[in-house]
Amino acid sequence: MLLAGDIGGTKTVLALFDVDETANTITRHPLVERTFPSQQYQSLELIIEEFLREVERGVSAGSFGVAGPVVGHRAQVTNLPWVIDAASMGERFGFNIHLLNDLEALATAVPFLEGTDLITLSEGHPVERGAIGVIAPGTGLGEGFLVWNREAGRYESYPSEGGHCAFGPTTPLQLEMLNYWLPRMGHVSYERVCSGIGIPNIYTFLRETGRHPEPDWLRDQLDDATDPTPVIVRAAVAGEAEICAATLELFMEILGDQAGNLALTVLATGGIYLGGGIPGRILPQLQKGPFMKFFQDKGRFSEMMSRIPVHIIYNPKAALYGTAYDALALIND
Repeated sequence: MLLAGDIGGTKTVLALFDVDETANTITRHPLVERTFPSQQYQSLELIIEEFLREVERGVSAGSFGVAGPVVGHRAQVTNLPWVIDAASMGERFGFNIHLLNDLEALATAVPFLEGTDLITLSEGHPVERGAIGVIAPGTGLGEGFLVWNREAGRYESYPSEGGHCAFGPTTPLQLEMLNYWLPRMGHVSYERVCSGIGIPNIYTFLRETGRHPEPDWLRDQLDDATDPTPVIVRAAVAGEAEICAATLELFMEILGDQAGNLALTVLATGGIYLGGGIPGRILPQLQKGPFMKFFQDKGRFSEMMSRIPVHIIYNPKAALYGTAYDALALIND
């Protein structure tokens, strides 16, 4: 049995996976899966104890994808007062435990994803064992990548904080937006204009510079909303407000450009994969909008960019699968 976990500030998902020993892989459907409200527990250990009491099964190894920085064997969960120590947890529960950044966990799943897990924006011409890039606009902008390990005979995933790199505008409108936010923020990262927290910043810029009117009904909804991003995205997808449609258009331009930057940075000839909560909600817009144009428009390297496959990870359990495959690597190593 392998214990896999997707640890976030709002919820913690734990699951037990069986191992298909003949194929040396995990079974795709967990034997047991439970979701816990993270903020109602003082530590991850208490959640694991409750889960293992209920399932009453032995565990060989465990791996957890954590929404927060992982340094060595320790992790601090963003938006929770938890400090997770893999070594001490391993001693407590009697099996090896490994911690991954949540994007690293998502990236770990990529080589094992099937056609039904993905929606393809560009088939491209993937290079066997070529590097792979993963970019995930959710609340923030996560990035990671995978490279082929010849000795191990498998891909290995690595985290990145590329979402916090300085935003580089590629159009006059983007340049004007940078100049609008630069004195207000000091450092304008890609995450500030290309994520769940970034979409309201794009919207504010378009509203405050008078480019599009804000309907009264939309202003009322935004005033009542705890999080304005879903309101803006819903109105954009439904075509209900010009300012929301323009916000989403600009968001997709920047996402396409930064996904292309990631592809060039790691030379992702194996493909680029989009994860996170936003792409699945704007699928038709990504398929027909400016994303691919801005992804491929890289000057002398545009022809090479046209050969890089681009996929959307459509399976919401992909990160959980990634931690299960990571746990399998623990027992194989």
